[in-house]
Amino acid sequence: MPKYPFEATLKELQSDTDAYINSVFSSLESAFLILPKGPGFVDYGTFETGYEALKKATAGFTRVTSERVLPTVLAKPVTFVVLRTMLGFTPPELAYVTSESNDITVDQGFARAWDRRARLSPLEALAAKGTTKDRLSAMVETACRLLKEGAPAVGAGLIHRLDKADTKGGLPGVRTASQIGVPYAMLLYERFLGRPFAAHRDSVSELVGDVVETAVEDELSRNRISSRKTKRAESVPGFD
Repeated sequence: MPKYPFEATLKELQSDTDAYINSVFSSLESAFLILPKGPGFVDYGTFETGYEALKKATAGFTRVTSERVLPTVLAKPVTFVVLRTMLGFTPPELAYVTSESNDITVDQGFARAWDRRARLSPLEALAAKGTTKDRLSAMVETACRLLKEGAPAVGAGLIHRLDKADTKGGLPGVRTASQIGVPYAMLLYERFLGRPFAAHRDSVSELVGDVVETAVEDELSRNRISSRKTKRAESVPGFD
């Protein structure tokens, strides 16, 4: 008897469907321990370079202002990634908070696009003019302000996103973390809250899916079957 459904005839499939289903499931393997890097992957050395640039620009996190941070973000774009990581925000989350507290609206698509530019060219200076510079400046200003303010008091049963070891008390906590280091248990707890590789796993989710899609495309092409690869969230006539 054929092992896999594609090796069987229709009659054989209908005679013992469960056996063929089991053969498929038994061959599936999880590759969660290995992830594709993708073009936007930032290694630790690059991230540390951005961190040190931010630390120097702010005089050891004593003068965290948009006037000091924005030029550094443009000169070494990975600094933007470091800044939002200190807050614990994704690009869309920083865009939302920025729009809520400023006159200028920063849409999530812009925040994602700029963060991707920063990861693709982490140490190469990027230019920003007009609306782009205004939006970027607003996000940087918001990030600096939130780091200064720290976590405000919230009601019982709630926890603020800035209630973390380094940002709870504002800049003094950030400076302490940068000067004396963070205890290992504290670091592990932060990782537990944030899920290791969560941001990177989300950013390469399409690459993981492409492995399956490419295999399907190859089979369709080999058998001369017409096909069209849809775009993200594309509506296809006739399909819900």
